[in-house]
Amino acid sequence: MRRIFGYLKPYAFLAIISPLLMIGEVFADLLLPQLMTVIVDCGINASGDVSSSPLGSTVMRILYGAGEYTSMQVILTFGILMLLVVLIGGTFGVLCAFTAAKASQGLGNDLRCDAYKRVMSLSIQQTDKFTTGSLVTRMTNDIAMIVEFTEMILRMLVRPPMFFIGGTIMLCALDIKFGLVLLCSLPIMALTLFLVLSRAVPIFGTIQKKLDRVNTVVQENVTGARVVKAYVREEHENQRFERANRDLRDTNIRVHKLMAITHPVLMVVMNASIIAIIYMGGWEIDNVAGSGMSAGSIMAAVTYVTQVLMSVMMVSMLFNSISRAMACIKRVEEVLDSEPVIISGNRTGEESDIAVSFRNVGFRYPSAAGRPVLEDINIDIKRGETFAIIGATGAGKTSLVNLILRFYDATEGEVLVDGVPVKEYDLGALRSKISYVMQKSELFSGTISENIRWGKENATDEEVADAARIAQAQEFVESFGEGYDSYIAEKGASLSGGQKQRMSIARALVRKPEILILDDSTSALDLATEAKLRASLKEELGDTTVIMIAQRIASVRDADRIAVIENGTIVACAPHDELMRTSATYRDIYNSQTKEAGEVRVNE
Repeated sequence: MRRIFGYLKPYAFLAIISPLLMIGEVFADLLLPQLMTVIVDCGINASGDVSSSPLGSTVMRILYGAGEYTSMQVILTFGILMLLVVLIGGTFGVLCAFTAAKASQGLGNDLRCDAYKRVMSLSIQQTDKFTTGSLVTRMTNDIAMIVEFTEMILRMLVRPPMFFIGGTIMLCALDIKFGLVLLCSLPIMALTLFLVLSRAVPIFGTIQKKLDRVNTVVQENVTGARVVKAYVREEHENQRFERANRDLRDTNIRVHKLMAITHPVLMVVMNASIIAIIYMGGWEIDNVAGSGMSAGSIMAAVTYVTQVLMSVMMVSMLFNSISRAMACIKRVEEVLDSEPVIISGNRTGEESDIAVSFRNVGFRYPSAAGRPVLEDINIDIKRGETFAIIGATGAGKTSLVNLILRFYDATEGEVLVDGVPVKEYDLGALRSKISYVMQKSELFSGTISENIRWGKENATDEEVADAARIAQAQEFVESFGEGYDSYIAEKGASLSGGQKQRMSIARALVRKPEILILDDSTSALDLATEAKLRASLKEELGDTTVIMIAQRIASVRDADRIAVIENGTIVACAPHDELMRTSATYRDIYNSQTKEAGEVRVNE
């Protein structure tokens, strides 16, 4: 909690002055009953006789001098004074609200930025551990709750205790017997709050977890809408959302049922206290001569006891907010305290004939059981070489290239780029050497040129067009009405699978990488377009090291070398013709694909 409120340091002046301004508002509220007492006792009941009120006689003497005053003079004078006090108190209140809001929103802005930066610095395994839905909830709802709590603290830090202490003093100053009413009322309120909050506080943490679940379901269904519709699973997903939403609703209802108890108890205790004060004051006026009790004093006592008991209610609201905020603070701190598993080094690489090396590399996903994903990988990939990787689904092809980019670190051995271990590389320098085109094309809402410029922010129009040409995307881009300024929907929803893949390849090419990784990124292209792409890459990127993962032999047969992965181990590595002679695994893949192709031709 101390760490979160450390974000208030840049706004220390606002955070300090906000409670001080609230003190001015509270003083105004505490003064109003005294002024009302003078109006009732000296203006209405005593027809202008202010001798019984030290406050009334002092004010009237200062304003009008010594003498007799009419009841209307007293009423108007103190009525105007009440209006002035209200205006002054209101001004303090508005300024307090402004300063508290500015400080809390500043805290929220800085906290959200730091939390987002930390999320972006985490490794893939860490973000998977949190889940996307949970991270979205922590970045939005949880931080919003912390901002709301901070604002409430700055505004309410002094208000309840000042009302409680000041109201009690004023009440006892009117008549010490009125203090007995508070003495009987407060234990009932305190016991109620303790019982309610002791049961409600643990539920607030559960509420945030239920909200995580709702966000996760929504996120999964929005991103997977096509799959849901294709398999006619709308009703199933509606029911899944309803269950998650119902759990959230029921948990919220539980806690609100508990919190709802406090308000009626407060009203009963407060009204009982008011009745007791009116009864005690009225009895004393009727039965005790010269007691000094008056109707104005009773009205003031009623106001003060209301203020004191309402301050207790404010404390309960404050505890309610604290309980929710503590759960949110804990969840946000979990993100902030997560140290990135992948730590950047400080080296930038050297000139080397070997672009990428794997030395006795083994890899197992964190917390995964069973045999390793990769085992005993030893391979050198030369600079400018086109190196292909082929193997069955789940053989470890993508896991292998993920180690080059340090999405994960090898659990055994080491991976080197340009002769330097990737663990010693500056992450920015390492990844700026490499362009990675993933299996699933990830595009962003914006124009085509903006998406291609993700690879190189300051790329010229000529560089964008050149990258699109090499990626075989130029033809379909120019067919759009606005060309490279054509807008594409979120995640490239307005493009076909092949168009998205070519856009992703163009984005990778525009940065002119030293190493280009194509992770099965031509699977949606027809063989003719893919052949043009391979020829264009070979012609235009002669000095670039290309690492290509593919399922089809036709996609990799022209590579300088082809590595065959089976059960996480490279069982063969050679050009296509040599593999056909020496590798039974490669021949099996080749024969199965040529047989399927032959069957397709026969059926046609």
